Amino acid sequence: MAQKVPAPRELTHQVHVGAVPIGGGAPVSVQSMCTTKTSDADAALAQIRRLADAGCEIIRVTLPRKDDVASFARICEESPLPVIADIHFDYRLAVAAAQNGAAGLRINPGNIGDWARVDAAIDAAGEAGIPIRIGVNMGSLDKEVDAREDLDGPGKLVASAVSFVDHFRQRGFNDIVLSAKAHSVPVTIATYRELSRLLPDVPLHVGVTEAGTFLQGTVKNCAAVGVLLEQGIGDTMRLSLTADPVEEVNVCWELLAALGMRRLHPELVSCPTCGRTQVDLIPIAEEVERRLKSVKAPISVAVMGCVVNGPGEARGCDIGVACGQGVGLLFVNGEPLRKVPEDAIVDELFKEIAARY
Repeated sequence: MAQKVPAPRELTHQVHVGAVPIGGGAPVSVQSMCTTKTSDADAALAQIRRLADAGCEIIRVTLPRKDDVASFARICEESPLPVIADIHFDYRLAVAAAQNGAAGLRINPGNIGDWARVDAAIDAAGEAGIPIRIGVNMGSLDKEVDAREDLDGPGKLVASAVSFVDHFRQRGFNDIVLSAKAHSVPVTIATYRELSRLLPDVPLHVGVTEAGTFLQGTVKNCAAVGVLLEQGIGDTMRLSLTADPVEEVNVCWELLAALGMRRLHPELVSCPTCGRTQVDLIPIAEEVERRLKSVKAPISVAVMGCVVNGPGEARGCDIGVACGQGVGLLFVNGEPLRKVPEDAIVDELFKEIAARY
């Protein structure tokens, strides 16, 4: 028997953001970012609780001003999730975040300033015992790297990221997570493949930045991150959307579930309908999807449009219904249970779900 080759994420160095492990074969963790003003701790905490309920495991909160430090400290203290401070430009805010409860820092050394300022942030994180995510972004590359005509987009991101990691290590700081974000799917895939090759022990935070509104952003993120995750690349993820951040979390979990990596919510398996369909299937499937949001079990539920292939095509599902002319055949693990009239399909299906799960 051939020996199993470990996935790249199994070889990365493990760090902890609060109690959440990243790297070293830990489950790919789900992140999002607050869209509230950090000065409004009540609003931020309310949003964080909504995100936690949706399955978010790590939350990022911007710290843009010195005046926000006290509010940020309160958010860290009361948050149900570990808080990563998002810092740009002012290294002193990184130091303040590390001293006021942050479970991690996210900085882009390219916009922090000279190395002495970056080093102050590194030292503060080291004293607090928290990791740093080095966040390189196509829109804010180091000026010297950005000016290099011998490098394409992925090459510039990789060169910046590698130089920053080297500097952190030279200072003896290894609690690093690395991201290199772009809005382009091909650039994202190429960049992370190369980072995984060159820095195989560094945990990677994957995602497409500035991906767009819900539909476009979901497609772009799933296209890029899905490829990477399937290849074993990526230890933690944020799928950026111009939308309610709860939607980012929902899409993260749907992607992980689709890849067979992690499941938090029920999976709905439903057919696209065809000329054989003899019930109004789309509203039935939509109502099942709506009600499944309250089911706290990682089950698969099938809603199939016809009896010809319904149970067979959904044989791997835990429970479901295959519809005929004005009726639905309930089944469990592919085995028929009983027929119910069309107007009772959803209620009867959920009676069976409640009885079992």
